[in-house]
Amino acid sequence: MSDLDDANNSDNEHVVDLPRKRFFRQRAHVNPIADHNFKYPLTPDETNWSEFYQCPEVAGEKEKPTIRYLDVGCGFGGLLISLAAELPPGSLALGMEIRTKVSDYVQKRILALRSQNPGQYGNVWCIRTNAMRYLPNYIHKGQLHKMFFLFPDPHFKKTKHKWRIINDALLAEYAYVCAIDAIVYIATDVSDLFDWMLDHFQRHPLFEQISESELANDKIAELITTSTEESKKVARNEGDKFRAAFRRVVKK
Repeated sequence: MSDLDDANNSDNEHVVDLPRKRFFRQRAHVNPIADHNFKYPLTPDETNWSEFYQCPEVAGEKEKPTIRYLDVGCGFGGLLISLAAELPPGSLALGMEIRTKVSDYVQKRILALRSQNPGQYGNVWCIRTNAMRYLPNYIHKGQLHKMFFLFPDPHFKKTKHKWRIINDALLAEYAYVCAIDAIVYIATDVSDLFDWMLDHFQRHPLFEQISESELANDKIAELITTSTEESKKVARNEGDKFRAAFRRVVKK
């Protein structure tokens, strides 16, 4: 029986322990352009998400619970865990992580939390995939309401800037999967990378920056610089954090 089957079994009498992060360490830098032999669906409809989520249908709603929040490069899952208590009824959150051990850790972490807290954390999940290549294979056009790029790999060398998760070509893809008025959040502790991401979003005709005054009343905006493991490490080291958010708009 798999970990997923075991934790989802309502007759399971034992409580699953949380995984220990030290057993799931993996180098931070991964070449996203390399062929990692991912298995992926040809279309979003091929994935049976009910195998991974435990989220009952909302009374009176015609649509089944749907992935509306997407954390690209979710790391060790800090944001996903925080989002579980914040998601609107009928909305699911998905994390995409390219590193095998890290995605395994997040899955085990979620399953353990479900076991320890019956009825909770069924609305979040993580998969191992390369979002730079396979995002449209999982997400429909206009499906997302919130999208996150938090403390991504800065790829400092100029020759590796093409590996950055924010670039002109990928922004067109992100706009494709975002609904009108969806919000994309970014955060980093690297000022050069922040300037890079700002520049690309500000130049794109399908995104419009949200003012800091508006973000001040956005609880999700607070989570993007406090909930992830990377953000907590930056805080311990008393480093700087930079954040911004952009709304998906009709072409300017």
